[in-house]
Amino acid sequence: MELKKILAGLTDLKAKGNLNLDIQHLESDSRKVTEGTLFVAVKGFESDGHEYIGAAIQKGAIAVMVEEGSKIDKTQLKEDTTIIVAPNTRHALAIMACNFYQNPSRKFKLIGITGTKGKTTTSFMIKHILEKGGLKVGLIGTIAKYIGNTCLGESSRTTPDSLELQQLFSRMAEEKVDVVVMEVSSQSLKLERVTGCDFDIAIFTNFLRDHISPKEHPTMEDYFNSKLKLFYMCKKAYINADDFHVCKLLKMDLPCEIKTYGIDNMSNLLAKDITVTNASVDFKVKIGDRNERVKACIPGRFSVYNALAAISVANAFGINAETIKESLAEVRVPGRSELVDNKRNLVIMIDYAHTPESLENILHAVKTYTKGHVICVFGCGGDRDSKKRPLMGEVAGQIADYSIITSDNPRTEDPNEIIKEIETGMKKTNGKYICIEDRKEAIQHAIEMATKKDLILLAGKGHEPYQEINGVKHPFDERVIVRNIIEKLDKDKKNK
Repeated sequence: MELKKILAGLTDLKAKGNLNLDIQHLESDSRKVTEGTLFVAVKGFESDGHEYIGAAIQKGAIAVMVEEGSKIDKTQLKEDTTIIVAPNTRHALAIMACNFYQNPSRKFKLIGITGTKGKTTTSFMIKHILEKGGLKVGLIGTIAKYIGNTCLGESSRTTPDSLELQQLFSRMAEEKVDVVVMEVSSQSLKLERVTGCDFDIAIFTNFLRDHISPKEHPTMEDYFNSKLKLFYMCKKAYINADDFHVCKLLKMDLPCEIKTYGIDNMSNLLAKDITVTNASVDFKVKIGDRNERVKACIPGRFSVYNALAAISVANAFGINAETIKESLAEVRVPGRSELVDNKRNLVIMIDYAHTPESLENILHAVKTYTKGHVICVFGCGGDRDSKKRPLMGEVAGQIADYSIITSDNPRTEDPNEIIKEIETGMKKTNGKYICIEDRKEAIQHAIEMATKKDLILLAGKGHEPYQEINGVKHPFDERVIVRNIIEKLDKDKKNK
């Protein structure tokens, strides 16, 4: 594509060199540069792309975009290298990626889901309903990327960077998808990953404390304002009427049409007569002209909110009530209130709950239907918001019958120090607990003490098949680990 066309829509650029170049590739990673590339230097948290301009040129970059005010080694440039200076290269990369891939998000309906929790479950619910309604659906989110039933690979982050995202959109457009459902993280909005995307529908599930750290959001205000950007980019929005912060959108002068869903407050889509069991939740809701009884096989009151968001979208697409009901009864989401089948027939649930609020919600949910004790195995991630650690300890201590504080993804931190911070919250309660750093040993301890009336909640890791320690992701699939532990315990028992 001609360089001029790639730059379309960008303002306040300064350029030196030929703008009529034929650009074969667009890259922000110097390692991926090949002949005929436009290399965009982006300042990251770990490294600065401006330091790799020389390497990019050596590999065949014929044009380079740099950020205004950045220092570059001009000796690395070739005489015929075109240099473009942009006020913000992250923003520019997003717009250029849209141009380069010919704005693929305009070729299908795009649904963006933001919120502290519920994004993944809601996205799977919407995908399942729309597919059952006869549409071809792409999904991009925390767990993986899909076109229909074809998995395009696991996700390294909730929302891909702008270049990868437009590449994915381009592939989905080529494969004639009707709709793409995408989780939109606050980081992706803050870091311009979704800039230039043409959103038809946006959903705001809830807003709770999370992602407050030097590498994410410095304050809750920054976190909220980042999410708010999505609602300046969409045509229609569905928001949670029961969330105080989310409802602020109703008083704002936003360019999109806003409708609400909820349980406790008046809303456009209201759930009533809710029943929760250990395997599902069901409720009444008006679909079309009739009140329908809807069942979702993901237990917990929070599942009602996710289902209401999905039903709101389904209504917008004209999906009939029977299709909606059948879909919600069938859908399963990896690592979200996921029950693990096992030879001992113990009730073992894996859930991604990794914030005080999400842990509180899932613990309250399982408490309502568990006949025996609730045993909670949990930790906190390293290199993330440390203030939530004692809060999670306090939540577990107040609700669970017994807690096992263990390691999550310690990343570059000492897991024992993280455990101590969680323990300070636990000590404010009368909750019974033990600290076992090794997560596998912690899970075994829970299994050894549990009866068939109890429920073991393995919280925090959800769908993740790894444990991240000092930059290395070690295999750690809790489904496999649970089954292996039970097999070993039963074998040892027989050999005695």
